[in-house]
Amino acid sequence: MSTAELHTLTGAYALHALPDGEQLAFERHLGACEACAQEVRELSATAARLGLAVSATAPPALRERVLREITTVRQEPPPHGRSTPAAASPRRRAGRWPVYALAACLAVSAVLGGVAVRQHQAVQDARQEAQRAQRHDAQVSRVLAAPDARTATAALEGGAQGTVVVSRSVNRAVFAASGLPRPSGGQVYQLWFDDGGTMRSAGLVETPDTDGTVLMDGPVDRASGMGITLEPAGGSPRPTAPPLGLMGFPAA
Repeated sequence: MSTAELHTLTGAYALHALPDGEQLAFERHLGACEACAQEVRELSATAARLGLAVSATAPPALRERVLREITTVRQEPPPHGRSTPAAASPRRRAGRWPVYALAACLAVSAVLGGVAVRQHQAVQDARQEAQRAQRHDAQVSRVLAAPDARTATAALEGGAQGTVVVSRSVNRAVFAASGLPRPSGGQVYQLWFDDGGTMRSAGLVETPDTDGTVLMDGPVDRASGMGITLEPAGGSPRPTAPPLGLMGFPAA
């Protein structure tokens, strides 16, 4: 079995659904593949949580049914070729219960496997989002801590206040606003660099009501200032409304 094929067995291994030969091969593979080992741990934990989440009390009639079926199900032959007396029921009836049991097990495995895959994807998405947030915070901190960081503040329309911090050495700018109201439906705040009278998009303010900081998109380059406007959802390539505020960048 190739390494690529072994990578696909994490779900089946976590659900104890591998034949002996494949299980041994996969366990040898786990010793050298940390990615698969981590995925198995996550899938096993997810399957355990799901098992607890969907537990239910068996109906009272189940015990009587199982005891009744025991008398009609053929026993598996013992090892080394020794035989046992044949079951008293017809062969067709004897084989029915194991088939149903196998089908039920496969169905449960398929459901758990599908949920485990979705759970794993959700974990991956959360990790990626956390990594993006960490990168954003690191870039913001780099601008704010730069030796040449300069700050400008101005009043915005509606009583809000905007602050921009610019570092020419880092070539980035950070914007923060306080008192900026949430825009009406279908609109979004958009930031702009002022390149000698030509406005260049610097990204959107996604959460205007949280007083957070926004790392402006793109380099500062030769921009002499910035502005903020209300634009249709998704932003615009050029400003479509008068600016709510303009700020010149302080000299280095």
